[in-house]
Amino acid sequence: MAHPLFQGCGTALITPFKNGRIDFPAFGRLIDFQLANGISALVVCGTTGEPATMTDGEWESAVAFAVKRAQGRVPVIAGTGGNNTQIVIEKARRARALGADAQLCVTPFYNKTTQTGLIAHYRAIVRDGALPVIVYNVPARTGLNMQPATLAALADEENIIAVKEASGSIAQVMEMMRLCGEKVAFYSGADELTAPVMAMGGRGVISVLSNIAPRQMAELAAAPVREAAKRNIALLPLMNAMMSEVNPIPVKAAAAMMGLCRNELRLPLIPMSREGKARMKQEMQKAGIL
Repeated sequence: MAHPLFQGCGTALITPFKNGRIDFPAFGRLIDFQLANGISALVVCGTTGEPATMTDGEWESAVAFAVKRAQGRVPVIAGTGGNNTQIVIEKARRARALGADAQLCVTPFYNKTTQTGLIAHYRAIVRDGALPVIVYNVPARTGLNMQPATLAALADEENIIAVKEASGSIAQVMEMMRLCGEKVAFYSGADELTAPVMAMGGRGVISVLSNIAPRQMAELAAAPVREAAKRNIALLPLMNAMMSEVNPIPVKAAAAMMGLCRNELRLPLIPMSREGKARMKQEMQKAGIL
């Protein structure tokens, strides 16, 4: 791996909705807010962006809008992952045509597969060659944990450039790093583990919190180890509140409090509980965000 796609904090963007449709004015303001506060990459239609309840047309519109708004200032990464390999390949081709720089590709869910099947899945995607791949391992969502040896088996594929690791296990991250060396870049997939992952040699974080705290997360990801740890610990109560209900329920509530968008989600997701919002507001105030 010559150079990572980005270094620092990339934001897993929410998708603002208004009256059942994508709220593009709010989406534009959100992207501008990210870029003005030092964010290094934008992830569109990842889990936080609610792609599971978006039509193909909405997905394409969101990716195209983000590419145009970013104007090449930072990489735009399109969420393409799914549990049908051929559809992932087709989405990657569309994302490339729309101008995306890379794809975030979550491990298959529900029908899942074996570890050998994971290798076959990702090889089919990368060998199609549409876009560089950031592998996304988030077993709490998918019910499937990519083992370190599996990532190592894929690390020689030229088009696999990074992994967003959200298993929650620093020991697993370290073993992946040991086996893969410098062949892929590592990004924390959990805000609360940003400093630990970077201390082990990670390149940054793909963050949910940075939707509402881009400057704080960008500074955390750029800080030396001891300072990053202090910042991470200081933000931990807010990070925990951000994951107290199913993502992106809390971050949408927080963004609405800041006037960034409406607190509108699509079923089966529902707005945050009254108690959850009260806790979120309190932690945002303590962090100086509200």
